[in-house]
Amino acid sequence: MSGTDRDQTTLDVRGLQTHFESRQGAFRAVDDVSISIQPGKTLCVVGESGSGKSVMARSILQIVDKPGRIVAGEIILNKHRDTNGRIIHGPIELTRLNPKSQTLRNIRGRDIAMIFQEPMSSLSPVHRIGDQIGEVIRVHEKVSKGEARERTVELLRKVEIPKPELAIDRYPFEYSGGMRQRAMIAMALACDPFVLIADEPTTALDVTIQAEILALIKSLQTSSDMAVLFITHDMGVVAEIADEIAVMRHGKVVETGSVRDIFAGPKHPYTKRLLEAVHELDRPSERRLKMRAAREIGQPILVSNKVRKEFPIPSGLLGLKKEVLVAVDDAELELRSGENLGIVGESGSGKTTLGRCLQRIYSVTSGEILYRKADAETIDLAPLNDGELKQAWRDIRMVFQDPFASLNPRMTVGQIIAEPLITGSLMRGPEISARVKELLDLVGLPETAASRYPHAFSGGQRQRISIARAIAPKPRVVIADEATSALDVSLRTQILDLLLDLQEKLELSFILISHDISVIRYFCDRTAVMYRGRVVEIGDTEEVCSNPQHDYTRALLSAVPIPDPTQRGTRQRIRYGG
Repeated sequence: MSGTDRDQTTLDVRGLQTHFESRQGAFRAVDDVSISIQPGKTLCVVGESGSGKSVMARSILQIVDKPGRIVAGEIILNKHRDTNGRIIHGPIELTRLNPKSQTLRNIRGRDIAMIFQEPMSSLSPVHRIGDQIGEVIRVHEKVSKGEARERTVELLRKVEIPKPELAIDRYPFEYSGGMRQRAMIAMALACDPFVLIADEPTTALDVTIQAEILALIKSLQTSSDMAVLFITHDMGVVAEIADEIAVMRHGKVVETGSVRDIFAGPKHPYTKRLLEAVHELDRPSERRLKMRAAREIGQPILVSNKVRKEFPIPSGLLGLKKEVLVAVDDAELELRSGENLGIVGESGSGKTTLGRCLQRIYSVTSGEILYRKADAETIDLAPLNDGELKQAWRDIRMVFQDPFASLNPRMTVGQIIAEPLITGSLMRGPEISARVKELLDLVGLPETAASRYPHAFSGGQRQRISIARAIAPKPRVVIADEATSALDVSLRTQILDLLLDLQEKLELSFILISHDISVIRYFCDRTAVMYRGRVVEIGDTEEVCSNPQHDYTRALLSAVPIPDPTQRGTRQRIRYGG
């Protein structure tokens, strides 16, 4: 790539094809892909879900799930170790090795390591972190259990996990999301690999933790001259860390080049669309601004007044002692009719808990939740029981983060969308079918979707189904909890524009919960910033983003990657320890 002599590459992939056999024939998940990575360089592979990025990465290590198999191509590793750990400078062709052979098993985790997207599903829940990392070391190197433990402590210290001497004996569930990802990095780096494959390692993380993980990988790469294959759909991350970019679509690499060349002058129409979507999310939605100019925002419709939510936590011997976790601490918010209010903050800040309190999925420990009904009567939702909340649950609906987990796989799409109409006794028989058809049309799905099941749809389509279900009983308020975080950047703008379209047609008010500042800036009129259960700042979105008043807000904004490689390293990170 870029004129580099292929003999100097660490990893060279040539004409790789990975197919999945089905009754309809072979699905070409990876279709004639050629990439190469140099020592100390980072190649970012970008593309939407289903483009073949992860399958390509798994093909390199021959860990593709059946019925997938490599049918053609070469994967050449130009630097590896022999059975005694001595470094060999010379090519070894991985596709010629049996996936179960000792040679390939030695290469996995030692010469080529991989960080997976979701660390909780990659770590054993019943084994301590130290035992899992130590096992990797002992499998590939002839060291004692004590030596492996010492190495593990040093690795945990290297990835900046606090008090590694104690953290080594904890289980994965005792780590936060960011700490679990650091532990995965420690495991991947345990044997000083020549190639690190990172498959969406920061997608589920907050921007502050993401910035720390990216800086950590870069510093470790610099010190060891490691080649990094980084898979992501976040173009801000690409601009921050990439040396080279490979753009994938439908299993093919449609464009390659240096990070500056791709951002400055993309040649393929798909690459142009990806970058256009990034720039769209970097500013307020023109559609929203026009809507606000045509119709003013109304009176408060949903207000939280000193809302507090506590969770009891068992502790001590046999869990008999009770401690209290304060998830939401005297939160005060005001959503106005026709407004989009954003709630932003890190994981654990209380965003989702507050959203569920506002809808009264959770009961509150103290405080008021004042809801102004359509007849202008104001009621406090906080003390009401389930029976008294039925009407409020029709008026205030929620769209959840993971559309696949929130949709019943045993129900058809028509049944899923119709469920709130049936349980609320709002419609019967032919009326329900007509309403489902109308809702599918509103969210841009065909009528035939009603008879299919959720697994038959893409992530973006499943989120449209979730939105259709949410608006089925004609609500007045929709709370969208990280509704776009699992989607590609091109799909995010589509979903946000769909919500704006529905807002105009149905006169909805939105609360959008997100850790993505660009999504908040695009969609929201006002923004509340949460930190450790408290609302630390609230105001006009543009004012909060351009002139933050609280130190935590400044720290949050300083961690957002700029989708422009020419600005790399120009922003100073601010760390908040309040």
